[in-house]
Amino acid sequence: MLSHKKSLNILKKTNALLEGHFVLSSGLHSSKYIQCAKLLSFPNIADKICISLAKKIKKKFKSIDLILAPAMGGVIIGYEIGKLLKKETIFCERVNGKFKLRRGFHIKKGLRVLIIEDVITTGKSSLECVKLIKNSKAKLLGFASIIDRSTKKTLKIKKNIISHMKIEVPTFKSNKLPDFLKSTPITIPGSRFIK
Repeated sequence: MLSHKKSLNILKKTNALLEGHFVLSSGLHSSKYIQCAKLLSFPNIADKICISLAKKIKKKFKSIDLILAPAMGGVIIGYEIGKLLKKETIFCERVNGKFKLRRGFHIKKGLRVLIIEDVITTGKSSLECVKLIKNSKAKLLGFASIIDRSTKKTLKIKKNIISHMKIEVPTFKSNKLPDFLKSTPITIPGSRFIK
């Protein structure tokens, strides 16, 4: 398994860990942003992290039938973990703001499904995926991510999360920004609000 320090170095080396003033897809503000797409754009480097996460998943979840990843962030990591664990992997994507299964993907009744994301902050995207699993009468095993940057206060998921690494990054509501963030120009990362 990769150490926390080595993992942080990989994130910095690939420019996956950014610093500034960011408005996250949750609407919260932060001085750090983790853009796992940058990490995953270097497959030979990201491979170490994917292998480490796959080992943790295998240890915690003994019988997975299907991996479900929310687009866009979860697609590549879902694919990589599916390949390492030899499991079918599908993704859902937003249609009019709501996650849907398209492209002939479906979840069969009774399947044991693991949701995989790149980063979990509030768990909002993952919880939207849970609805697809429940509507299919399948069983949710839990959640996995490269990075868990949630806090007890922000996280809407209450159990069964496994991640390659936990990173503590404070988040703030727009009406409670610290002075250092107020004076830093805002960047809105991610893809949720792209038209």
